[in-house]
Amino acid sequence: MNNFTHQHAAHCESGVISSMLTNKGFKISEAMCFGISSALTFAYFPFIKVNSMPLIAYRMPPRHILKGISKRLNVKFEIKTFGNDQKNAAKILDETLQNGDIAGIQTSVYYLPYFPKDMRFHFNAHNLIVFKKEKDIYYVSDPVFDYVNTIKEEDLLKARFAKGALSPKGAMYTLKSIPQNIDFEKAIRKALKKTAHIMLKTPLPLIGIWGMKTIAKKLGSLKTADKSDLRYARLFVSQIIRMQEEIGTGGGGFRFMYASFLQESACVLNKPILREASQMISDAGDKLRFFALMGAKMLKDKESFDVRALEKIFRECAEEEERVYRILEQIK
Repeated sequence: MNNFTHQHAAHCESGVISSMLTNKGFKISEAMCFGISSALTFAYFPFIKVNSMPLIAYRMPPRHILKGISKRLNVKFEIKTFGNDQKNAAKILDETLQNGDIAGIQTSVYYLPYFPKDMRFHFNAHNLIVFKKEKDIYYVSDPVFDYVNTIKEEDLLKARFAKGALSPKGAMYTLKSIPQNIDFEKAIRKALKKTAHIMLKTPLPLIGIWGMKTIAKKLGSLKTADKSDLRYARLFVSQIIRMQEEIGTGGGGFRFMYASFLQESACVLNKPILREASQMISDAGDKLRFFALMGAKMLKDKESFDVRALEKIFRECAEEEERVYRILEQIK
C-alpha cells in the first residue's frame, strides 16, 4: 500500500487501530477507538510483581482495544500468532504486503533499533503497522513517532518473537471488513456504561475507584520511621510513578484521551453533560500528573518525603474520577 498515510498518536494500540481504519476509508479518531472499546480502567495487583513491586495499570490489557472495536462496531480483524515459527510469520507478513494490505504487529520495544537507546525497555506489547517492504527492509508506521521508520527483516523478527511477559509470539492482525452502517450512538452508550461499571462496580477492592482508594490507603499506612521501612516506602512510591508515567502513554495521558472521547461523544449523543465530564476527567489527569511530580520531587529529596500528602493527592484523584463515572452511568 504505497498510498498509506502515517498518523502520529498518543498511544500505540489505539493509534494503530485508528490508522488502519482511517487508511481503509473509515475515519475514526484515536480517542474514539480508545473510548468506544472501554479501555480506560485502574487496577492494583499486589500479588503480581513488576521489578519486585506490585503491578499497577491505568488501561485495559493489550489487544483489548482491538477486540473492543471489533465487538462494538462489528469491524472484522484477523489475528494470527505463530508460536516460535519465525519463518512462517515472515512469510505470512510478506504475502499480506504483496496483496496490497497492511498489518498491525505486536513487538517488543527493546528490539526496535529506530527507538533511541534510552527509550528501549522490555515491554512486549508495543503495536505498530508494517505497510511496505523493499528487499529486506520494512516500512513501519509506529504511532508514537511523527514520521515513518524502517527496520531490517531480522530486527523485526527479533522484536516479534521476544521472550518474557506478554510475549508477542509473532502476533499480527489485518483488517478484513468494515460494515457499511454503524450505529455510533448505540456503541457509545454501551461503552460509557461499561466503563462506568468497571470503575464503580467491579466487586474487588483492587479495580476501579475502589482500587485507587486502596492505593491511597496503602500510601497513608506506609511507615518511614526506620531505614528499612523508609526504603520500602520510597520504592512503593517510585513504582506508582513508574507504572503511571513511564509505561507508554501514562495514567494521566489515558485520562486526557478519554476526555477527548467524551467531547466527541457529547456531539454524537447531543449530551452537553458529557462536555462537563470531559473537563472533569481531564482535571483528574492533571492531578495524576501532579502526584507524579510531587512524588518525584520527594524521591529526589527536593521536598520532604511525606506519604500523607501523597495519600491526599491520590485520594482526590479517585474522588474526581468517581464523579465522572457517576455521570456516565446515568446516560440513557
